[in-house]
Amino acid sequence: MPVIESTYKPPFWARKSFVSTVFSGLARKVKGVEQTRERIILEDTDFLDLDWSYAKQRSNKVIILLHGLEGRAQRPYITGAAKLFNENNIDACAVNFRSCSGEPNLLFRSYHSGATEDLDAVVQHVLSKGQYDEIYIKGISLGANMVLKYVGEGRALPTELKSVIAVSSPCDLKGSCGELLSLKNKHYAIRFLGHLKDKLKPKLEQFPNDISMADFNAIKTLKDFDDIYTSKAHGFKDALDYYEKSSCSQFLPNIKIPALIINALNDSFLSSGCYPVKEAKENPNVYLEMPKYGGHVAFIDKGNVYYNEKRALEFVTEN
Repeated sequence: MPVIESTYKPPFWARKSFVSTVFSGLARKVKGVEQTRERIILEDTDFLDLDWSYAKQRSNKVIILLHGLEGRAQRPYITGAAKLFNENNIDACAVNFRSCSGEPNLLFRSYHSGATEDLDAVVQHVLSKGQYDEIYIKGISLGANMVLKYVGEGRALPTELKSVIAVSSPCDLKGSCGELLSLKNKHYAIRFLGHLKDKLKPKLEQFPNDISMADFNAIKTLKDFDDIYTSKAHGFKDALDYYEKSSCSQFLPNIKIPALIINALNDSFLSSGCYPVKEAKENPNVYLEMPKYGGHVAFIDKGNVYYNEKRALEFVTEN
């Protein structure tokens, strides 16, 4: 599909990437979403916690929501989408990745941008309920890369999976990491790294044969974290190998169901490789929308319903 011309027009005060991103991450509140937690056990004996919210009437439609790096199912960008879809008679299953539900996961491994085996486990679990004829998936940031990789890897997708939406997707993980390590994003990188190291620290005692205090102390940047922990814990050679194999951009040509990507041009987390114009033009199933504004997951709009949430609902309705 040709690149979609975006109609997004933020409030004047929200045009700057930093302002909109920080406001959306720290100040936005979403009320009125009641979540019920369900725990599923994975094949490797670890667990995932799913936070469900429901439409007022029994629905045969559900959207699976995937959060970003160090997010959780209670983040406003998740609950905002859940609320809008619930109000439009669609149930919502908000996934907490391993270690992100408030309880440490059981294994040395955790979650990462390309862990589509966990997403597939969620999809299969949702299908097993026998209630849903239509399934959609919406991923945010890390979750956006994951869902695009998932539908482009060549697996046999269930016929119930109708469409996916990816918001602020770091399609080129190496390039995105480079942006996060740049001076303009130093404050974000420090915050992310602090959260990641806090979760990693208990694993030093649990798994002393897998990581040492010297390894832990050597982690100074997000790339160090991926070199020392993410790659080793998940079967990659190093950070660059992880980025290369997990970036969704290489899988976009293989996507065979409708997929909407919304990446703001002023998103300071995204490199030029995160805007897959060529792939969108060559694959009729890939729809790329690049609003001028929106920062990182910060498409502020009227009524506390974000533009990307409205577009996601429109997209699943039209496809």
